[in-house]
Amino acid sequence: MADPLDRIAAALERMSPPPPQAADPIASPAYIWRQGVLSAARVFAPLPLSLLKGIDQQKALLVENCRRLAHGQAAQDVLLWGARGTGKSALVKSAVASVQEEGGDLALVEVARIDDLSVLFATLAPVKRAFALFADDLGFADPSDGRTLRSLLEGGAEARPRNVRLFVTSNRRHLLPRDIAEQDSAINPRDVVDDQLALADRFGLSLGFHALDQVGYLAIVSAYAERHALAFDAADAVGWATRRGSRSGRVAWQYVVELAGREGRSLD
Repeated sequence: MADPLDRIAAALERMSPPPPQAADPIASPAYIWRQGVLSAARVFAPLPLSLLKGIDQQKALLVENCRRLAHGQAAQDVLLWGARGTGKSALVKSAVASVQEEGGDLALVEVARIDDLSVLFATLAPVKRAFALFADDLGFADPSDGRTLRSLLEGGAEARPRNVRLFVTSNRRHLLPRDIAEQDSAINPRDVVDDQLALADRFGLSLGFHALDQVGYLAIVSAYAERHALAFDAADAVGWATRRGSRSGRVAWQYVVELAGREGRSLD
């Protein structure tokens, strides 16, 4: 019979397996930073930039910033803010992929938490490659929660690596909630507002995304439908958006998925 201590040790190993091995940071187009380990994304297949309609200025500015980062030139941290479903996250991934197709040595790293970014910075600093750190749908309920990120972006004791920049999406322009209660603060109301805006001000490039009108919504539906050889009725597409209370790129895609489902097809 096996020694009881050996059996206990084996049971503990099954309950707490060793951490996954870190991925090669120069081998993949995209990664996920999770629990202090860099893992290669299983699939990285962003939409072509041409399918992202109604955001031409945002596309041009973000791609140029990614291009500078990939080529070791001065590049900005980026805040993409605005209405939900308007293509913020899709644009980040598509812009990185576009620069990769041009030959730029740039990788996307998706980060779920910002409290261990300093560890990620240290991991990526010696790598001969550029990285766009992607924090999706970031927001803070309390102003103090954003000060860690603010310090990392600018003003911390340790400078960030030159090959790393942050790409953050948020539904809030200033990342932090603001309301009339600011005026009731015991400290100067102007100081409260300035403190809340200080985080958003750390991003050198701020791109706004706004709700679509009907024409813009139908243009996105048309582009998706054409790509997948699907016929659609404009009135039906508008009705789909009306029932969901929103006209956005996300709703347009969901409508195209519905069209494919009606025809018994899958979407690649």
